[in-house]
Amino acid sequence: MERVRVLVVDDSALVRKLLSTMLSCDPAIEVVGTAADPLIAREKIKQLNPDVLTLDVEMPRMDGITFLENLMRLRPMPVVMISSLTQEGAEVTLRALELGAVDFFTKPNNDLASTFADGAQEICAKVKLAALARPRQRTAVRKLDVPPRLTADAVLPRAQSAGTRGGMPIIAIGASTGGTEAIRVVLEAMPPDAPPIVITQHIPAAFSGPFAARMDTCSAMRVCEARDGQPIQPGHAYIAPGGEHLLVMWDGAKYVCRLHNGPPVNRHKPSVDVLFRSMAASVGKSAIAALLTGMGDDGARGLLELQQGGARTLVQDEESSVVWGMPGAAWKLGAASEKLPLDHIAARLLALAHQPVSRAAVSAT
Repeated sequence: MERVRVLVVDDSALVRKLLSTMLSCDPAIEVVGTAADPLIAREKIKQLNPDVLTLDVEMPRMDGITFLENLMRLRPMPVVMISSLTQEGAEVTLRALELGAVDFFTKPNNDLASTFADGAQEICAKVKLAALARPRQRTAVRKLDVPPRLTADAVLPRAQSAGTRGGMPIIAIGASTGGTEAIRVVLEAMPPDAPPIVITQHIPAAFSGPFAARMDTCSAMRVCEARDGQPIQPGHAYIAPGGEHLLVMWDGAKYVCRLHNGPPVNRHKPSVDVLFRSMAASVGKSAIAALLTGMGDDGARGLLELQQGGARTLVQDEESSVVWGMPGAAWKLGAASEKLPLDHIAARLLALAHQPVSRAAVSAT
């Protein structure tokens, strides 16, 4: 089995050692080298030709963002950012994802050894996923042992479709790996009077607020981190807070956001399946849903429930996805009527929102 070759770049000798030890424990990963700063990393990339880079942000001689920008211009390759759980760390990491980093792993401010050990499976999985995100075929890697997966039943029982209650179309979007940039592309194309959009992106709690604020600056819509009980209005987009499930509920007079502190679903919190199930129950045939790039299959079954209830559904295509896991799983289930490139999705969502529900069905692409 071909192993994923990794170069670890970090100015901290302790972090380099911890990451190297942790990654080397996975038989599908080989740490081919380490570098204390980007200039050393540049030479080692030439010498060692790694498959994946793990990259810190704050380093001497050249910061990680500047190095990443140069790397993506001159020698594009999969990069996993090593980020701090701070406001500044969130902003920098979101910038790195915009520049082309595949994913990120958050490190603590203290007790590095203990917390890195706790996240060993996660960082190994992210590195192997990054390797698979390259535009070429690779040997499949061994799956990690993981805890049992819960379905959306753990948060919200499946209910009868709401039909067209409320009469207002609502757009729901789910995404994971590569999703922060994909969501930006969709929101940038939306007009200020677009139908309301609810979004679940797999993201840590410290990152969802800065992500929402970042999206608000690049979209004509008002974009915010969703609050419990917040009315859902046209021209607004609501992003699920990290660590809480976002649901759309009918309160008797209007649609509102509801936050739920239930268990992770498909190992994610927030979960796309939970959002989509709530849309199927509350919005029904007036719902429009898109599943964008991401690892795994969260959202695939929820998208199928929406489609079975009469909602309009689509997925991002493989060519424009960083990872065609979630949208690919939904497509294989027959949960989507259309498969579109990322830069066509916003226009299609708007077109569907302006079609009468009874005439909105489309043939599969």
